[in-house]
Amino acid sequence: MGSVPHTTLISTTIARDHLADPDWVLVDCRFDIRDPARGPRDYRASHIRGAVFADLDKDLSGHIISGRTGRHPLPELESIVQVFSRLGIGPKTQVIAYDEFTSAIAAARLWWLLKWAGHDAVAVLDGGFKAWTAAGLPCGSGSESRRPSRFVAAFRHDLAVDARHVLSVLEDPAWVVLDARAADRYRGENETIDPVAGHIPGAVSAPYGSALGPDGLFKPRTELARLYETAMGGRDAEHSIVYCGSGVTAAHSVLACAHAGLGLPRLYAGSWSEWIIDKGRPIAREPSVDRKD
Repeated sequence: MGSVPHTTLISTTIARDHLADPDWVLVDCRFDIRDPARGPRDYRASHIRGAVFADLDKDLSGHIISGRTGRHPLPELESIVQVFSRLGIGPKTQVIAYDEFTSAIAAARLWWLLKWAGHDAVAVLDGGFKAWTAAGLPCGSGSESRRPSRFVAAFRHDLAVDARHVLSVLEDPAWVVLDARAADRYRGENETIDPVAGHIPGAVSAPYGSALGPDGLFKPRTELARLYETAMGGRDAEHSIVYCGSGVTAAHSVLACAHAGLGLPRLYAGSWSEWIIDKGRPIAREPSVDRKD
């Protein structure tokens, strides 16, 4: 890369200046949960020039096992290494992930997966594809590919926690659990995705959207730090767990914390869609710990 790597967010201006850099890979992660075929379709119609495509369901998630996993389980280790190798990500590659306007969600998933796999030089394009096109920057169409590389993983398994760990710390004051879903879903209202409404008992409501300004860009670092320091209640990132509906949106909150300089909270990858599979796990619907933004 020849310079200090970008590790959280990157501007359209800096990304533009490296379009022709062979050590940089741009990855289009656009995804629509209501229409999974839309992401690949939109990519083929128009994307950042030179970008390759990663599908949230097929590339960035593992196999769904009925009665055992949530909606977007983590990929198998060998599988994600193969995906990153196919995308042309080597040891010295700077990766830039992007998706749509305010929904830097699937891009944050790719960002988190690379951190989990031990690759630090990865950043999310602030403002996404909408910011890119609004600036009149170069786009391409059709499908593009890169020469495959050999991705070398050094998995940081401590960045992810399972349901058993979450259960073990629910009443431990040294830990905090953050719910990254919208506040109404946290309260058990307007649940249209998962069959059971509510939240993990004791979890603090910290909607991922609170990290964004009205322009769809992430808020300044100082604001993000105040936001998440309040949500964490004085705990450090290593004693904070973030979850959402299926473990994807929560990565957006982990990214916001990292950009604020607070470190990487633990991700409960199974999240709510996995939590509710086991009828023995407790749920809550009271808004008593709902943080008001």
